[in-house]
Amino acid sequence: MPKIIFIEPKASNLHIYSQYKLPRLGLFILGTLMKNRGWEVEVFYEEARKIDFPMTSDADLVGVSTITSTAPRAYMVADKIRKAGIPVIMGGAHVTFMAEEALEHADFVIRGEGEIALMAFVDAWEKGDDYKNVPNLSYKKEGKSIHNPKGPAITELDQLPFPDFKLLNFKHNQIAGHTTIPIQTSRGCPFNCSFCSVTGMFGRKYRFRSTQNIIEELRMYNRRKNHIFFYDDNFAANHKRLKTLLTAMVREKFKFTWSTQVRADIYKNRELVKLMHKAGCRVLYIGLESLNPLSLKAIEKKQTVAEIKTAVKVIQRNGIHIHGMFIYGFDDDDWSTVKKTVKFATHAGLTSTQFLILTPLPGSKFYKKMTSEKRLLFKDWTLYDAHHVVFKPAKFTLSALQKAQMLSHRKFYSWKQSLKKLFQFKLFDLSIAHYARKLNRLWKQRNRTFLKAVDLLTYKKNAKIVYKLGRYSLNLA
Repeated sequence: MPKIIFIEPKASNLHIYSQYKLPRLGLFILGTLMKNRGWEVEVFYEEARKIDFPMTSDADLVGVSTITSTAPRAYMVADKIRKAGIPVIMGGAHVTFMAEEALEHADFVIRGEGEIALMAFVDAWEKGDDYKNVPNLSYKKEGKSIHNPKGPAITELDQLPFPDFKLLNFKHNQIAGHTTIPIQTSRGCPFNCSFCSVTGMFGRKYRFRSTQNIIEELRMYNRRKNHIFFYDDNFAANHKRLKTLLTAMVREKFKFTWSTQVRADIYKNRELVKLMHKAGCRVLYIGLESLNPLSLKAIEKKQTVAEIKTAVKVIQRNGIHIHGMFIYGFDDDDWSTVKKTVKFATHAGLTSTQFLILTPLPGSKFYKKMTSEKRLLFKDWTLYDAHHVVFKPAKFTLSALQKAQMLSHRKFYSWKQSLKKLFQFKLFDLSIAHYARKLNRLWKQRNRTFLKAVDLLTYKKNAKIVYKLGRYSLNLA
């Protein structure tokens, strides 16, 4: 029986979800497909399970998935496995847009969605054929890089199997006493924000699974101790479809609670917001992005500051917590933007927030803009996690933009704010604030070298720096 091992490497740095270890679903879907065709399958999610390299030497193929911030670790893993003579195939958002780079470390790269491409690749591999007809595949032949044309995206998502988490052999992540299980019901996003690479990966056409198919999977996890996290990039992109799904969930009387990501404009359909709570929604992750109208317009967010403020009120009135996500560093941002954002976040009573630094991810319009304007400062992909400033801002110094993020977290999660939450008996909010303060302290400790480098680049002209950040070099571009 042939064997394939799938690996999702861990990020080298701390991030907001460091405590909450939830794997992405791609490897589990691919693993289930391979298991169904008779292969032996093993999955290593490195955040929760250490990679067993001796085991990988017994595999026929190894698949490695990566996002931008995990790319260096993924390349290191791939290099080590290839030295043992095992072919490596890479996939994920980063290598989709950086295939040439990835081919320096992998034998094959699948760009974009992987299900159809992997099955076609394995068909060719088993038959000993060449790979010229495998869609989305990049590889080298006689030293020359070949990038096969991309095939059509999957339109019938119901054809995909339910991901088999037993392939990983670890307990699901525990959050607030609940076992959190990731589920995805759709792909694609009809919007096209300039800093986002989702549409480049999955397209703007919104594709979704049937209600019957989703309900069937949800029944597998119908326990009070469970919490479902819907991984959809925009769970409410189609209101009619969502209403049908929520109505079915209410009819099923599911015992679990759930959370997901939506845009702020969900508030316009107040009936739908009420139905979300009735169906078990307790937390919404919302990309509020900015309190600067010029920035919202520049990034093509298609929402206003007034809509953001109204959305927060409407959603909270319906008993749903909000995790607000803000971004600093747009060309129209300055310290007044930071002050307005922190003031709004604290006064609006958001349960939790992320103050992120704008990051030029490969595949986004913003990455192309920063590259063409020669404003990228660091080559180290480990820094591309929205917690490190990696480009030259327009109205901030490097040091100021980095400190704006750190200051915002410190103010929002201050002891003063925690006391307010204590008197309001918001114990859930209080526990998150305690975790956030601890994470912020640890991040600052682990990133002393980076912070020093940023200060030097800000205040000393022509500084040439090669510092060590963890095990990776921090290089100037």
